[in-house]
Formats: sequence, C-alpha cells, structure tokens
Amino acid sequence: MIISGGVNIYPIEIEACLFEAHGCRGLRGLWYPDDEYGESIAAAIKLDEGVTLSADDIRAHVREHLAGFKVPKVVTFHEALPREDSGKMFKRKLRQPYWENTGRSI
Repeated sequence: MIISGGVNIYPIEIEACLFEAHGCRGLRGLWYPDDEYGESIAAAIKLDEGVTLSADDIRAHVREHLAGFKVPKVVTFHEALPREDSGKMFKRKLRQPYWENTGRSI
C-alpha cells in the first residue's frame, strides 16, 4: 500500500488499469519517498514489441480511469523488468534507485 498525503493507494489498482492500456504488458506500481506527501507513485513499464507510448500517454490513461491522485508522477520504461528465480517481480531492485540517497531503507 502507498500512503500519499494521508490517502491509501493500492498499487494493484494502478497495475490493473495499466494492463488495460494497449501495449503495456510488464509493469509494476511502485512508491518512492516524497518530502511533501510522504510517498508518491511511480510506474515501471515494459511495453510490447513495436509499441510506442510516452509517460504522458500512460498518465492520461490512468487519469481517464482512476482518480487524479492515483496517477503516477514518475513513469519509467524498461527493456526487461527484474525477476527473481521464481519468476516473481523483484520490486526491491525497481525501487532501489529512488531510495539510494534518502537515508531511509526500503
């Protein structure tokens, strides 16, 4: 769960919305430290081959289907998303860059 500005946001809801967007297949809703809101939303996305979407396209899709406070502030695109040996998404590796210089632990 992401707590942003005192509001509970569930990443699975954002992920489900993004799966509906044409071309988004590998993705993960994440949170990162935010000095103003406590935590903010990020989305790590792997697009289908040949699909071109921008971060603004992703945000517009989420804004169209969910409340504005659930729109990811940060959208990153990846060739491949890190997975554990079991095949499960390695969320810690995706979140690590956002936490490195905060003095906080993941």
